[in-house]
Amino acid sequence: MARKLLALLALLAATLVPVSGTHAAKAASFKVLGFYYGTNDLAHISFVKEANPWLARAAQENGFTYEATTDWNRLVGLTPAQAQVVIFLDDLPNGAQRAGFQRYIEAGGAWLGFHVSAFTQNADEWPWYHNTFLGKGNFVSNTWGPTTATLKVETRTHPSTLRLPERFTSSVSEWYSWSRDLRTNPDIQILASVDPSSFPLGTDPNQQWRSGYYPIMWTNRNFKMIYANFGHNAMDYANNRPLSSTFASPDQNNFLIDSLLWLGGGSQPPQPEWTTLVNKGNGKCVDARSAGAGNGTVIQQYTCNSTTAQNFRAVATSDGYSRVEYRNNPAKVLDVSDVSTADGAGIHLWDYVGGANQQWRVTTGADGYSALTARHSGKCLSAPAGTGDGVQLVQATCTGSAAQSFRLG
Repeated sequence: MARKLLALLALLAATLVPVSGTHAAKAASFKVLGFYYGTNDLAHISFVKEANPWLARAAQENGFTYEATTDWNRLVGLTPAQAQVVIFLDDLPNGAQRAGFQRYIEAGGAWLGFHVSAFTQNADEWPWYHNTFLGKGNFVSNTWGPTTATLKVETRTHPSTLRLPERFTSSVSEWYSWSRDLRTNPDIQILASVDPSSFPLGTDPNQQWRSGYYPIMWTNRNFKMIYANFGHNAMDYANNRPLSSTFASPDQNNFLIDSLLWLGGGSQPPQPEWTTLVNKGNGKCVDARSAGAGNGTVIQQYTCNSTTAQNFRAVATSDGYSRVEYRNNPAKVLDVSDVSTADGAGIHLWDYVGGANQQWRVTTGADGYSALTARHSGKCLSAPAGTGDGVQLVQATCTGSAAQSFRLG
């Protein structure tokens, strides 16, 4: 959820996609060098044409520099001092470039790869890259045509995923599967995979995924690297016209920025932005009674009024849960009174001590509204019947009703 909150505040860039600009004061300066060919498959060319300006803006807004090049021979002698992060946008190197890239990585350089940069049907031609570094072996199958996917975040404690909700909608892409099961490789940490709710994935019945496990983003614990399987736009091939943007998903964009910040200098993303939580059933905001900031302050529903008493932020804890901090006193969080597991137990503020009754799983539906489920009880944050101001929020058995749905932002 934390990622989604920040993304809602992002401005539209020239290509009508958001680039988050809140990290600039926090991130160390570093250089990113992006390699591309820009000559193979109109969908990949389209991606490169939007990726390079997007990355340039992201660099300007987040405190690093970006250079794009088609001269892959620069990899032969590249050192981490010359460029702290390398990106492969639409392919991978050849010949002596490969040995240079391996030296660069083993010397401490960092890498971000998109989509086709992992493609091969002969992993043995460069086994270090395909089997050791990426761990995935050969390409096996792809979905078609390009579509969005609901992605499940497998690791929410990695610096690249701290602003991601438990599940989010990707941008449109073609998706690849691999010959090796990354789950069995102890060096690989899977960051996100296809959520089963996405099936069937793909519009061509002959090129659909209907079941199975498909990792989409991952890292190798032995190297400073991240691979992301998106980077293929939907195209009107006959007219060379893109029908989608790889940068249309705010959550996915946040992942890319946070990945680059981590790769470039180990920077942790800043805390998520403060936001309001608006109930779907009655339009009221989650509110701290009388703008109180002490232990026991009642959390109620109240007419939205843009005050800080209605500002909260979700900060990831562990295993997909978050604490929900209060702006007027971030040490206080939403807490289920008396660690109760009963329906109707009231919600109030309390000092965060790591209690399971102070942690919430945020699940965002297709309509953009989120359910907040208490870790200790499995029950949902709920607005009792009625639309009046001042009614205390409670936990109740999850029903998926509007009373248990909240819009963030």
